[in-house]
Amino acid sequence: MQHQRLTRLDTHLALALLAAPPVWFALFLWAQPSMRVPQGVWVWCSLVLVQPCVEEWVFRGLLQGQALRLTTRHGQPARLGPITSANALVTLAFVVLHLMAQPMVWAVAVAVPSLVLGHLRERFHSVWPAVFVHATYNAGFGLVAWAPVSA
Repeated sequence: MQHQRLTRLDTHLALALLAAPPVWFALFLWAQPSMRVPQGVWVWCSLVLVQPCVEEWVFRGLLQGQALRLTTRHGQPARLGPITSANALVTLAFVVLHLMAQPMVWAVAVAVPSLVLGHLRERFHSVWPAVFVHATYNAGFGLVAWAPVSA
């Protein structure tokens, strides 16, 4: 597996960021009234700083790192199509975690972003790009929930 360094804006990282605004816009049109609005500075800090750091360190750093070690043979990670088995397993765990706090449809909706974050972790051999993208995604969701709806 080729080792990538984050020395300039990578195409995969740019695509992960560019995919977010259309999703935020769709959420604004479809689900905004039912979204929970982050209230207060501590909730925003948790949403944009704490949760991305903790979740990425635990899921992508610890769990995915260990899963990659366990599923790699002859220098190649096991794959389910284009996705590593490690990324698929960690994504399943990430969805289950979100089921505890969110309705089924919202919890399942984190699967695709989780796969993206897992890909970034594997591409850069670091959790930091995933933390950055996760924080960006969460900030966008928070802003969509907070945005006023015209009557």
